[in-house]
Amino acid sequence: MTATALTVEFFKTMAVIAKDENLLAKLLAYAKQLIKEKQDDPTLMTKEEFLAKLEQGEEEYRQGKTVRLREGETLSEMLRRTGL
Repeated sequence: MTATALTVEFFKTMAVIAKDENLLAKLLAYAKQLIKEKQDDPTLMTKEEFLAKLEQGEEEYRQGKTVRLREGETLSEMLRRTGL
């Protein structure tokens, strides 16, 4: 479903909910919960933060600060070997 289609569906639904104070209060509480969860997610970052992390990774790669997975080695084994 596209963002436009979702927006249309959202406003159709809101037209029904807006007429009921109890449903509106429940929706508001749920929306606040969703926002709080999003804000608490440490994996979320701005575009600028993401690009800065890429730059940092590229610089570390140029400096040779990389770890390679050996043939036949699992990710867990590589992490133990490197102490990560």
